[in-house]
Amino acid sequence: MTITTDLPAAPAARRSADLERLLARDPGAFRVLTGDRPTGALHLGHYFGTLQNRVRLQDLGVDVFVLVADYQVLTDRDVADLLTEHVEGLLLDYLAIGIDPARSTVFSHSAVPALNQLMLPFLSLVSVAELGRNPTVKDEIAHSRQAAVSGLMYTYPVHQAADILFCKGNLVPVGQDQLPHLEITRTIARRFNERYGHVFPEPDALLSAAPLLLGTDATKMSKSRGNSVTLSATADETARLIKGATTDAERRITYEPDRRPGVSSLVLLAALCLDRDPYDVAEEIGDGGSSALKRTVTEAVNARMAPIRARRAEYAQDMGYVRAVLRAGNERANAVADATLREVREAMGTPG
Repeated sequence: MTITTDLPAAPAARRSADLERLLARDPGAFRVLTGDRPTGALHLGHYFGTLQNRVRLQDLGVDVFVLVADYQVLTDRDVADLLTEHVEGLLLDYLAIGIDPARSTVFSHSAVPALNQLMLPFLSLVSVAELGRNPTVKDEIAHSRQAAVSGLMYTYPVHQAADILFCKGNLVPVGQDQLPHLEITRTIARRFNERYGHVFPEPDALLSAAPLLLGTDATKMSKSRGNSVTLSATADETARLIKGATTDAERRITYEPDRRPGVSSLVLLAALCLDRDPYDVAEEIGDGGSSALKRTVTEAVNARMAPIRARRAEYAQDMGYVRAVLRAGNERANAVADATLREVREAMGTPG
């Protein structure tokens, strides 16, 4: 048996639309697992791409688990630099955007031993060839920052499966490019259930309709490229970054993502912050040129981010509370993981 990684987009999109209807009717039937690696500051791409959606799902009444994937930092790095600083930065960002620790569980990999114990039985359910064919693994290897590819790189999809299945997550918000990872999780759940008896759900993908925001240099927005506006940036820093953003020589502003990627990404960013259509924003700026565009974007971003920045600054004044949020989340995650591991041991007939 092999894992299919070339998933048709249309069926996944149709299923995702069905799931949205089910979410509206019965949000309590779903548990979501999502999260981030603490490798640097979160930016506007993260906010519009995933963070807003987490708050939406939480507010609907979905049980949301948010993972601070500290162990996964080592997947494509030789060392975990500034880990404590980055973890605390993630926590501040989560709280600032509206993640509510009373309704969502924020926890870290390294604090939940039972989660990581699921790796061994899960690894026995997939072959090396199946892991090596995963397109995300191949891409990560191609862009790895390590001197040599570690074994952890190949186990990355299985580690993600453990992240999702330890809490019996049945819904995972993903982009189209992450479907192969989720299919490995579904395969592991199915094979475990077939071999040992039903323990795990086969989680569904909730496809993200997140828009693609480019960095200020008109390339992929990335923590490591210094081309993004972070959630922790001040209004002045935001203005400086946007002022230096790449545009083009045409004076009239239009929204044409394929032909004018830099200009169009800035238009889209303004539109997202203003909750408007990007074509309308471009039309309104018109012959104002890049200076008017950048002024519009700066004002829109700073207005949208102002309350988030204010909350972030407030939470930063009480890091004891912020750390307590993580401790409480770790306690709940540990209780869930311990219960799941007991089920796994019982199903496998191993002493616990």
